[in-house]
Amino acid sequence: MVGRAGELRALADAMCRPPAVVLVEGEAGIGKTRLLRAALARLTAQDRAVLLGHCHQLREPFPYGPVFEALRDVAGRLPGAGELNPVTGALRGHLPELAGALPPAPQPLDDPRAERHRMFRAIRALLAAVGPAVLAIEDLHWADDGTLDLLRFLTGQPPAGLAMVVTYRREDQAVARPLLGRAYRHQPDTSTVVLPLAPLDASGVAGLAGALLERSDLPPAFVARLHERTAGIPFVVEEVVRSLPGVQEPDALDRMKAPLLLREAMADRMAGLSAAAVAAVRAAAVLCRPATERLITEVGGDPAGLGEALRAGVLHEHPGGRYGFRHALAQQAVYDAISGPERRSAHERAMAALGAMDSPPLVQLAFHARHAGDTGAWLRHGTAAAEQAAALGDTALAVEVIEGMLEDPGLPGAGRAPLALRLGRLAVTGLSHQRVVRLLRHVLREGFLPDGARGEARLNLGVVLSNQGGDTAAGRSEIMAALAELTGRPALAARGWAGLAMPGWGTEPLARHREWMARAEALVATADSPEVAAAVLANRASFEMIIGSPDAFAVAARLPAGHPCTEVRREAARAYCNLHDSATSLGLYREAERFAERGRRLAAETGARYPAYLLDVSTVRRDWLTGRWAGLRARAAALGELATETPLIAVDVWLVLGLLAMATGEWDEAAAHFQAAGLDAPDDRYVPIVLAAAGGMVDLHLARGALDAAVAEAERAVARLRRKGVWVWGAQLVPAAVTALAWGGRTAAAAELVDDYARGIAGRTAPAAGAALEAARGALAAAGRRHADAAAHFARARAAYDALPQPYAAARAGEGEARARLALGDGGAVRAFREPAERFAELGATHDAARCRRALRDIGVEVPLPRGRRGEPHVLSRRETEVARLVALGRTNREIADVLFLSTRTVESHVATVLRKLGVRSRTQVAPPA
Repeated sequence: MVGRAGELRALADAMCRPPAVVLVEGEAGIGKTRLLRAALARLTAQDRAVLLGHCHQLREPFPYGPVFEALRDVAGRLPGAGELNPVTGALRGHLPELAGALPPAPQPLDDPRAERHRMFRAIRALLAAVGPAVLAIEDLHWADDGTLDLLRFLTGQPPAGLAMVVTYRREDQAVARPLLGRAYRHQPDTSTVVLPLAPLDASGVAGLAGALLERSDLPPAFVARLHERTAGIPFVVEEVVRSLPGVQEPDALDRMKAPLLLREAMADRMAGLSAAAVAAVRAAAVLCRPATERLITEVGGDPAGLGEALRAGVLHEHPGGRYGFRHALAQQAVYDAISGPERRSAHERAMAALGAMDSPPLVQLAFHARHAGDTGAWLRHGTAAAEQAAALGDTALAVEVIEGMLEDPGLPGAGRAPLALRLGRLAVTGLSHQRVVRLLRHVLREGFLPDGARGEARLNLGVVLSNQGGDTAAGRSEIMAALAELTGRPALAARGWAGLAMPGWGTEPLARHREWMARAEALVATADSPEVAAAVLANRASFEMIIGSPDAFAVAARLPAGHPCTEVRREAARAYCNLHDSATSLGLYREAERFAERGRRLAAETGARYPAYLLDVSTVRRDWLTGRWAGLRARAAALGELATETPLIAVDVWLVLGLLAMATGEWDEAAAHFQAAGLDAPDDRYVPIVLAAAGGMVDLHLARGALDAAVAEAERAVARLRRKGVWVWGAQLVPAAVTALAWGGRTAAAAELVDDYARGIAGRTAPAAGAALEAARGALAAAGRRHADAAAHFARARAAYDALPQPYAAARAGEGEARARLALGDGGAVRAFREPAERFAELGATHDAARCRRALRDIGVEVPLPRGRRGEPHVLSRRETEVARLVALGRTNREIADVLFLSTRTVESHVATVLRKLGVRSRTQVAPPA
């Protein structure tokens, strides 16, 4: 560990202070594995489980494999099955070695994403049960997306006794992004250490070489030459020094057969091996990844030679009875030294051996076919590998396989066009998009695609940019360009026009979208393509529903959900997911649930991950609207964490998190979430959510007393609503905008907005819009001091919201009614205030509840809050819990007082009680209450 004393100490200390997350990064050969092993060696005397997992360069579609590999040997540390968290039973099918120690498997869930989230929870619970533990995952740069998602989940909420260590090469990442995702934040109660390993300087090279040669007097000129030749990479230094002759002079590095290049150093080490051992080493090099003794033998090795290579330290034993090189550089060095004809023959033998397996590893078969020069087999296995990965939901691997084939200059031109089109088709239903966009753009620049194929590839690029990428402007530009190239392919042109016709995107008015939809339907009528006909019908049904058309349900009834073709049913799945989203916005919640059930079933059947994810996030919004707030914040945050590559498609999640934060007085957090929901670039985001986020932002400005900012936000959002012309989208905007405009002195504009809104939603199937109209009329009347009218309108709004149901909106309308009654001197105002206060409290809208309680106190009515239970002096009361939450967010006493409508002195008293009950001395030690 020459030159790594500080890093070793930091890593070992972090392992002993769980929960901890340690990221060890550096280039190949820099010493990441050796540092990890040295740190783990310091733990041998401690009662701590050490769990090791490895990611491999040639991976098959087996999500979470490295973590399952690490967990297989924990049986001896587990408590009895009756003591384990029941959720760990979900791991029975994945960890057969632990089946006897795990609880019974729970019933399967219909929702694949819920099933995945349960498995994540099960893994976390299992790690908690074996703690204290170190979970080390090596070579994370080769991890599948599922493993990365799982590790992000674990780092977000690590078990108390877990120290997690990952090693990775930053230069080997497919894209320049944090491996644990942008959503990852250093948790305040978790030690987070980043250890970037740099090459050794000259003194480090001297120390390492001296330790290897057992000399402390190496000539400075020799050290300088060694540092220059090896660039200070420890592995290369070691391999070169081990192959040196006895003389340590500068000229010795030049005279030696392998002065620098690792393949020559490895050749020198292999020179002392028998022919059988050399054959085993070469077979292992051809296989590229650790392999069984049998496979190495079938490729050309020898069992006796394998043992010799292991004893010589050229090969090493890996977990699971597999053998390979200590480092990928060593494998590459040996591989490069094999002659071309010998390599080709070995790859042919590898193909035969792997192809004879019960479940042939298709990725490895494609690799060996390519290097054996068998182009037909390469295309066949590579295409099959991509299809298998896509079918298992590992779209990232499918894209990776096709990307590698397309970037290979040896791929025949005739094979490129089908692969490029297959790549685009895979991408439009998956979640991964960054590599797809880069490759499709490269393919289009190359110019080898014929016109029709070029148009299809460009169309897929535009769809991916618009949907998964969230770049509407760039996506629409590509779709428009594709339409010009698809004049001879009416079916694909119809798909393009139908995509542009969706009114939720772009700045065009509704009339333009109608024109585009008519073009799509005219084109699809001339084409014999059930899949495209289904796609256009899906968009027509989505179009009608999103604008609140009474014809929407009749169109939806024609969707081909039972069609025998998977691609056709996939379009129906997409339609049902869109219909769920639109019905949720309209306030048609029973219908939305039915659409969700059909969409989820079809998405699971057809592997449509992108629509399924959209269904999940729009379900979060439906839960917020219908008052299902229990655990909603955590569910929404978990969904957001799973969208690290495509954060812009999770706008429903950010909207809901913003609205929840608004209801609890977390104003800075609410503003940030509303920006992420679409206000950061409103012309490029999904318009219905942008308008809802604008309504939330207007309310936020009003709550903070920033009337001018509220008016400005309202005017911008209303202008966007008018330009689009789909008035049913204003249900969460219009009441707030009318309030801001009317109280800001823009009474005429507020009245005009109410009138326009009433005309715009007339004849539409949109009960949420109808309730919002009554709320807007109530707000306009209240601002004009027409209190009797205001009370009547708010009462009708409350009843309409209750019927939907939208309990939070109903409570807001009830509060408006109570204030109008109070202004009239109505004796029922007290009861009218009590009801929304109680409803807000039940939902968890603490800021709103506090506002109503303040109104009651102002008229002489005290509303006591539940206190902590007697005999439990350390249990926080409801008020203390509210204060503790805001303290944990870093709010000052003055800010807390503003949120909870209390005096600063009262807040000071509550803060002192919170600190005492929690047993902490400082506000900074207060954690958010569960």
